[in-house]
Amino acid sequence: MKKPELLAPAGNLKKLKYAFKYGADAVYAGLPNFSLRAKTGFDLKSLKQGIDYAHKINKRIYVTINVFAHNSHINALPKHLKSLKQNPPDAIILSDPGVLEIVKKYLPKVEIHLSTQANILNYEAVKFWKKQGVKRIILGREASLKDIIEIKKKTKGIELETFVHGAMCMSYSGRCYLSAWLNDRSANEGLCTQPCRWNYNVYLEEPLRPGMMIPVKQAGKQGSYVLNSRDLCLIDYLDELKKAGIISFKLEGRTKSIYYLAVIVKAYRQAIDLLNSKKSTSQKKKELTDIKKELEKVDNREYETGFLFDNNPKKLMNFKTSKPKNDWEFKGEVLKVKNNEIFIRIHNILKNNSQIEIVTPKDIYQLKIKKLKEKGELIKEARGGAEKTFSFEIDNISKYNIATGNLLRKKK
Repeated sequence: MKKPELLAPAGNLKKLKYAFKYGADAVYAGLPNFSLRAKTGFDLKSLKQGIDYAHKINKRIYVTINVFAHNSHINALPKHLKSLKQNPPDAIILSDPGVLEIVKKYLPKVEIHLSTQANILNYEAVKFWKKQGVKRIILGREASLKDIIEIKKKTKGIELETFVHGAMCMSYSGRCYLSAWLNDRSANEGLCTQPCRWNYNVYLEEPLRPGMMIPVKQAGKQGSYVLNSRDLCLIDYLDELKKAGIISFKLEGRTKSIYYLAVIVKAYRQAIDLLNSKKSTSQKKKELTDIKKELEKVDNREYETGFLFDNNPKKLMNFKTSKPKNDWEFKGEVLKVKNNEIFIRIHNILKNNSQIEIVTPKDIYQLKIKKLKEKGELIKEARGGAEKTFSFEIDNISKYNIATGNLLRKKK
C-alpha cells in the first residue's frame, strides 16, 4: 500500500518552505480573497513563487478557492484562474458548485479537491461529486472511522483525505455565523474572529420575570468558555486511517507560527515513516511515544480524537480556558552557521548562558548559549521584534548538523 501523503498548511511563502523543509509532501495555500483564511500572507506574485518552488523540489501544492462565493467572487475568479494557467498548481480545493464549473472551464487539466467545507460524510455524496469531476474528497471532520471505512468500500476511483491534527471548530464543519453576527466578519469568507474562544458571562432568566437576569458563575476566576473546543490529534491512529482508505493526512494551521508548523510537520513525518517501516510493533510503539512528546511542545488546547470513534461532543470541549498550553517558548531561527558561531533571528527574549534546544528536520540538540553577541559585541540578552541578527558560540560545533532554517526553543 502506498505511503500516505503528508499535507501541510502554508500561510505564506516562508511557511511553505518550512513545511517542505520539515517533511511535508504537499502544501495547501491560497489568496485571502478566495480562501477561508483572510489573514494569510500570500499575494498573486508570492503564490506563483510558491508553486514554482514546490515543483522545483518535486513537491505538490494545492490552491484553496474554498470561500462561500458571492457574485463578487464569481466575477473576479476567471482573472485569478487565468493568472495561474501558465504554471498551475497540482489541484484546486473548492466547495462551491459555481466555483467548480469555472475552474473546470479555465483550468481543465488541474485536479479538483472538494473542501471539508462541503460536509461530505456519506458515500452517496462522494459518488455525486465524482460525477462532477472531483478527484479527491476532503471528508468532513464529523466523519467517524466507521463512516470512512464504509465510504471507501462503496466508492471507487476517488481519493479520500482527512484532517488529522489542529484546531477544531465548535460549529458543524466550520459553518459558523457567530463572527458575522458579533463582529460583522464572516467565518465563511475567511474573516473569522474566533468568538468561540471568548470568555462568556452566562445568565438565567425565569419566564415569569423577563429582564431579571441572574448571573451563573463558575468557581474561581477562569470564567465560562462554553463554546471552546479542544484540538484534534490523530497521530495514534494513522495506521487505522490508512487501512480505511485515507491517502492524505492533512494538518491545520495556516495562521500558526513557523515553529508550530515545523514541529507538527516533523512529528507527523516521523510517524508516517515509522508506520511504513519494517520495525517491530513494540519498537514502533516506543518511538511513537517519543514523537508524541513533541506535540506537547507547541501551543494546544488539549488534544482529542474528534469524531473518529464516537459523536459525543461533550468530550471535545474545554470549558476551563481557551488559552493554549505549552511549556516551551519559540526563541528564534538559524540564519547561518559560520566557523563556531550560529547566527540567528530572535522571536522571543534569549539570554546568555540559557539552556536551549535546536530543532532540525531530523534531530534535536540540547545546547547552552555562550558568548551571545550583537554585531560582534557581547550582550546579556537578545530581544526580538526587529530584523536584527544575533550570534552565539557553541563548543564542538562540527558534532552538530545545524543549518539555516533550524529553530531554537527553551523550556519556560
